[in-house]
Order: sequence, then C-alpha cells, then structure tokens
Amino acid sequence: MNRPLVLYEAADRIAVLTLNHPEKRNALSRAMLEALRDHLEQIGNNKNIAIVILGAAGPVFSSGHDLRELENPAETECATLFGLCTGVMEAIRLLPQPVIAQVQGLATAAGCQLAATCDLVVASEEASFATPGVKIGLFCTTPAVALVRAVQPKKALEMLFTGRPISAAEAERVGLVNKVVPAGRLAEETMALARQILTASRTVVALGKRAFYEQLPLDRPDAYDLAQGVMVANALGPEAKDGIGAFLAKRAPRWPA
Repeated sequence: MNRPLVLYEAADRIAVLTLNHPEKRNALSRAMLEALRDHLEQIGNNKNIAIVILGAAGPVFSSGHDLRELENPAETECATLFGLCTGVMEAIRLLPQPVIAQVQGLATAAGCQLAATCDLVVASEEASFATPGVKIGLFCTTPAVALVRAVQPKKALEMLFTGRPISAAEAERVGLVNKVVPAGRLAEETMALARQILTASRTVVALGKRAFYEQLPLDRPDAYDLAQGVMVANALGPEAKDGIGAFLAKRAPRWPA
C-alpha cells in the first residue's frame, strides 16, 4: 500500500499516532509494528512532545497479529515477529511520555495487548476487548503479560481460556479501561485527558512514569526504597521547588523547560 500504515500528527505538545490499515482491521503486521516502533523512537527523543494518543482508523482498533504471517513460518521468522511485537510494547512502557490508547472498536489478541500496554485507556461504548487465540490453537501468551498487569489474574485467565470478548463497560469495571464515553465524544474526551496531564511538568511526569513501572514488580520494602530515592531527587529538583513555591504563593507554577 502507498499510504502510511501509521499516521503521525503533533500539535500543542501532543502527538497522535493512528493505526491506518482499516481494510485489514489494523492488524499488527510486521510492517505495522516496524512503523510503530520507528514513530515511538522518534517521539521518545522529541522534547517538544509531552504526551501520546494512540488511536486507529476504521471500526476496529486492532485485530492483533496478521495471521498470514504466522501461517507455517520458519522458527526464526516466528521468533523475530514476536520479538518485534514485544519490543514495541516495551517501547511504550519505557517511553518518557504517557501514552493514552483511544479505543473505538474491537481490540483483540495483540490488539488487546497494545491497549493494555498503554498507560491509560479511553474507550468508546462500542469498544470491546478479547484474547481469543485459544480458539485457533495459539494461546495469547504474550498478550497475557500486558493483560494480567491491567486486570486481576482470574479475569485475565477467563478471557484467555474462553476467548470471550468483554464490553467496554466490563473492561472499565475490571481495570482494563480508565473511562468509557459515547462514540461521538471519544476523540474529545481522550484529548481532554491528555490536556489535563499537560498541566503537569513533562519532566516530573516522565520521572513518575519510569519509577511507577520500576517499583511495580518489587516487593513492598524494595519498592519503598526505590520510591523514596526518586522522591528525594524530585524534591531537590527545580520543578518541585517552583511547584511548592507556587502553591504557597498562590500562583501558577512556571515549570522549567
């Protein structure tokens, strides 16, 4: 195809990435994953971008891997494809900017993994989420890594064992989605959330995101050790000094660039 598989727009410190292969249900083909990887790398190095919105064109957010690429693959091809997908998911987690998934329709298998990997998810009332690999003999093992970090293990296993889609409302109840909104307000509500985050210091948000994911797998004492060190460094930095001074002086903060 001649048009880009992932569209990129940026304005007012917000980057918008749009999966752009609706004819293929925005399948995460090798080419799509490579395009996502390249955009994420460029965004991570762009100090003018403070937040990312990840959406999709057409009625489906993403149907997951392109199964044609998994039909009788060589072992090395299979390994590199799943490795590429894992690399994209980890790039989202390691990106200094928060990433909001804007889910307008079905997010299934690796598409569900992509939504679950994003830091926040805003979904249309028409959205749904599923990990149906078990139905075709290919258990959604890598999507499970992101899924179980968003929902409780028993709910994750129910989705993985049955392949049953869950609605946006159920996804919100179990913690996979932050907010469910009418379809006609999806872009507006996602942008409003992004702009709310923009009121904070980009540096402090990046610091907080990194520390959040670093402490997540630790036991409680080690998590507190890590978090305490981060807070000390943060408290001594220019953002906290100006923010605390602004609060006490009842003025708006002036975050350092």
